[in-house]
Amino acid sequence: MSKNNNNIFNEARNKNLELDTRRLFLKNCLLGMGGMAMGSFLSSCNFGSANTGELFNSANPLSPHSPHFPGKARSVIYLHMAGAPSQLELFDYKPDLMKLDGQDCPQSLLEGKKFAFIRGVPKMMGPQASFKQHGQSGAWISEHLPHLATVADEVAFLKAMQTDQFNHGPAQLLIHTGSPRLGRPSMGSWATYGLGSENSNLPGFVVLTSGGKFPDAGKSVWGSGFLPSVYQGVQCRSEGDPVLFIKDPEGMDRDLRKASIDAINEANRISYEEFKDPEILSRISQYEMAYRMQISVPEVMNINDEPDYIHEMYGTKPGKACFANNVLLARKLVEKGVRFVQLFDWGWDSHGTDENLAIDYGFVNKCRSMDKPVAALLLDLKQRGLLDETLVVWGGEFGRTPMAENRDGKKNPFKGRDHHTEAFTIWMAGGGIKGGTSFGETDEIGYSAISGKTTAFDVQATILNQLGFDHEKLTYQFQGRPFRLTDVHGRVINEIIA
Repeated sequence: MSKNNNNIFNEARNKNLELDTRRLFLKNCLLGMGGMAMGSFLSSCNFGSANTGELFNSANPLSPHSPHFPGKARSVIYLHMAGAPSQLELFDYKPDLMKLDGQDCPQSLLEGKKFAFIRGVPKMMGPQASFKQHGQSGAWISEHLPHLATVADEVAFLKAMQTDQFNHGPAQLLIHTGSPRLGRPSMGSWATYGLGSENSNLPGFVVLTSGGKFPDAGKSVWGSGFLPSVYQGVQCRSEGDPVLFIKDPEGMDRDLRKASIDAINEANRISYEEFKDPEILSRISQYEMAYRMQISVPEVMNINDEPDYIHEMYGTKPGKACFANNVLLARKLVEKGVRFVQLFDWGWDSHGTDENLAIDYGFVNKCRSMDKPVAALLLDLKQRGLLDETLVVWGGEFGRTPMAENRDGKKNPFKGRDHHTEAFTIWMAGGGIKGGTSFGETDEIGYSAISGKTTAFDVQATILNQLGFDHEKLTYQFQGRPFRLTDVHGRVINEIIA
């Protein structure tokens, strides 16, 4: 064979090898692996919307859907204090605990219990704050939250929350995805899957972080899990460009950007017609959303144009990354039709191992940075007529112990409390919630819930209920069975619903 013919032969052989890909192999198999792959694909993908019975909208997966029944809330703002704030210094007033301050912890509180760091016999620690009753409801709120105390009658407290996870990552996943393990969709993803978005120029689910670090569970707490990725949270920033790479690259104008996206999505549409992979639809939708976001996001994420009284009200710092800025942005986002806004504020892990993690120092500073903007959010939403249709949720992933932490059996250098699973507080406001109420009660030292016990699943069921969903019927077919946010648990907490 001549050298020229040999080259032609090699080129043809290489071309055939390129075409003989795994995807083409599975496509061309009529039996065996191809049939198995197709059967698995059909059983795990759900092109119908289980919540409404409507077909999956291939043109726009985020198009608005109707819920099971008219919901009292149109959107949700979830404020998560990552690290778990101490309920004993904020909302769960326990004067009897002060009488035990400095005494050895009774063995009855230690035997058979698991703690993250406590070893040996720790000392009991009384509340490191004074409390007063506020509002017509007489809610007990500590001196650390003077601004929130002024809106006590807007809030419904859940004081007997419990969890079975005492490490941050799994506990955060449980609160937000219904499972302590990776792979499940977050609440915001379920909400946008069920309802879609009211603003085609903005994501249906937006995430804002502060405190300098991500939550321990990472970005999985706003991930879409097995739902199409179009429903995952879009992280925005309150400093610099709100979304990375939102600006056109140098040398590319907006018209050329649009032409590029159109060409990419045309290739994606051809690929979808051939393989019917729903993730291709997500990719198409995300490219188009990214293009529209170039105009809409910088406008809505700009707080500089807010009037001076709003900046004073929230305590914002334009141009800097801070929790107050994110809270104001949350109001602006729901005002523009964003369905679910998730705020994570890192730094609430008050172990007492250093000054910043001391319950009487670093914790107090975190309260100061959180108190004013959260109270302002409730007032601002109310004066704009948005509180009735916006559900605001505040809380951490678990509580703190009524005994001081003694890491490795030795007294910590500063005052601190260990992780606690048997009692903590979460509160809700707006969105059809009965303000000025308190549900659940702990024992005289705040160690165990004794009545009105609630769990992450109950909170999730209640949030979905306020959005108009039966939590048992909002499902997605995956791996041969229907999954839901609350798994096989949860009840709606009717005691706090107006």
